[in-house]
Amino acid sequence: MPDPVNDSKDRQDKPGLGAELIIPVASVLFSLYYFSTITDVPWTAQVSAFFVGSILGVLSLVFIVRSILRVRRGEATFGLGRLLEPVAYVPKRIVLFLLTIGYIFVIQWLGFTITTFLFLSSAMLLLGEGKKKGLIFCLSLVLSFGGYLLFVVAFETRFPEGPFELMVKGLF
Repeated sequence: MPDPVNDSKDRQDKPGLGAELIIPVASVLFSLYYFSTITDVPWTAQVSAFFVGSILGVLSLVFIVRSILRVRRGEATFGLGRLLEPVAYVPKRIVLFLLTIGYIFVIQWLGFTITTFLFLSSAMLLLGEGKKKGLIFCLSLVLSFGGYLLFVVAFETRFPEGPFELMVKGLF
């Protein structure tokens, strides 16, 4: 007959891998979605996307299989216990999630460069608790402008255009 007291103690002693599986499972799903969207792009982009997506998928699947095997051997559970730990970080995680959602919606009006600058600045200020503001703003500026040069100029990626992109396009 199962002993509910000892069973719960065993579960508490074993690490819960459910929280660690969220990103790998999401990456496999994203890779499958991404593969379905690249059918109409040039073959060079398809090859690059397939290469990156395949590596991401394989690594994620290896992690998922290893986790399943650990659970089957009784070394772990699929519990989500560590997802909310430490509890003090939950508000920051929620704000960071909301910033990410905001980025997705605002990029269509402000464009890639300005939205990326605002997102990086806000996220780093949040995570750094408002310390080193000058460094954060300089780093955000360099990263967002570098992203513009790499993705928009060098790779000719079609990101949403905002005031910055329109101004630069008008200059050249």
